[in-house]
Amino acid sequence: MAKNKDFGAGRKRKTGVFDVVNYIVFIVIGMIILIPIWKVLSDSFNAVGVYKFQLFPNKFTLDGYKVIMTTQKLYRPFVNSVVTTILGTLLGLVMSTLGGYVLAQEDLPGRTAIAYFLLFTMIFSGGMIPEYLVMKKLHLVNSMWILVVKHGMNVYNLVLMRNFFEGIPGSLFEAAKIDGCSPMGIFFKIVLPLSKAALASIGLMFAVTVWNDYSTVQIYITNRDQVNFQYILRVMVMDGDTPVTQYSVSQTTLYYAAIICAILPFMALYPFLQKYFVTGVNVGAVKE
Repeated sequence: MAKNKDFGAGRKRKTGVFDVVNYIVFIVIGMIILIPIWKVLSDSFNAVGVYKFQLFPNKFTLDGYKVIMTTQKLYRPFVNSVVTTILGTLLGLVMSTLGGYVLAQEDLPGRTAIAYFLLFTMIFSGGMIPEYLVMKKLHLVNSMWILVVKHGMNVYNLVLMRNFFEGIPGSLFEAAKIDGCSPMGIFFKIVLPLSKAALASIGLMFAVTVWNDYSTVQIYITNRDQVNFQYILRVMVMDGDTPVTQYSVSQTTLYYAAIICAILPFMALYPFLQKYFVTGVNVGAVKE
């Protein structure tokens, strides 16, 4: 007797009107997003500074990128941005994961009071002047390290990590304790391996925050050797302050080249984190 096959097994799903409309809508949205980026990319290779839209440069040149790589006033801030972003992200992940893991322990004395205290600091801040005085006491004024320390603790991300850790089955922790694993051993051997999606999502949040922060530089730093690339980019675009170089590159070309350099690191990084980011985008949002 022939085996019964599941009804509809192997049948292809028909493409309906709803699917066609979805495809069209997302193609239009993708074009709306990609066209401005393509214009900036095209103009960054254009030796002739233009303001109209064109798909390809009139005269191809790499002088805009050469200026950024050979001019200290431009490549030094870029290096500062890379260093502070890496260190700030690592510090933020360490503080958020360790703090979230501690607050996830049900037997922690004063656990609720500590959580409410942290939430209070997230809603209410001391203000700019007290913050400035604290940073001055820590000798972080006029230093790029303020970007690392200031963003090292984020209560919102800490709460997300705590909620994620609370969603891990308690049986795993009990089995590890029976096997004689210490609390830190549980953290490194069980919790962290299960938290790749959460770490990728929150790490990306930290990285984007530190990388794009120019307001902190504008308030606390006056030494041009300590500023980051986003601050230099803002000064170039808003104030028209471009460095004098050996290349005869137009101001517009240099602007667009700097914009591409500012967005390129995350455009290159996101594809490697996408599989984790899609999973962890709702970190802590739903608990069983």
